[in-house]
Amino acid sequence: MYNYKIDTYFNIIFTISLFSIIAAFFIEYGLGHQPCNLCLMQRIPYGLSIFLIILNYLLKKNERFVILLLILIFSFSFLISFYHFGIEQGFFKESSVCGLNNKSEIISKEEILKQLSQKTISCKDVTFRIFGLSLTTFNIFISLFLSILLINIFSNYDKFKK
Repeated sequence: MYNYKIDTYFNIIFTISLFSIIAAFFIEYGLGHQPCNLCLMQRIPYGLSIFLIILNYLLKKNERFVILLLILIFSFSFLISFYHFGIEQGFFKESSVCGLNNKSEIISKEEILKQLSQKTISCKDVTFRIFGLSLTTFNIFISLFLSILLINIFSNYDKFKK
């Protein structure tokens, strides 16, 4: 691994996160591929990492804590992606997370019929692939890479701080 400064690594993570969010929105709104609920959940870690990195640049305090939070965020992202991949491959059954959207808003039979008439995107159906791989597969690799990178930075903090 190269011995860049921590700010350089934060820039790399920020760029990857920003690109991932923009790509997800482009695929959804530009290309018309509707995401499932787990796909939407997989965007959250990238948004959180962008927020934390911007906050770190503004405050410049507790950099080690920010790195630790990023490790937790991308570890969570890896677990959600792995679970989603397992659903896509049939290793796991779909959970209630993959069910109807906004169940708390259903108050009448008309609302129930409206929800049922809309096509619900299943977590096991892959609607978009790049080089034959689902976006969940890419997210597994990205999350794992960023988790390992951040663990290395955290464990060698003094070396990267110079």
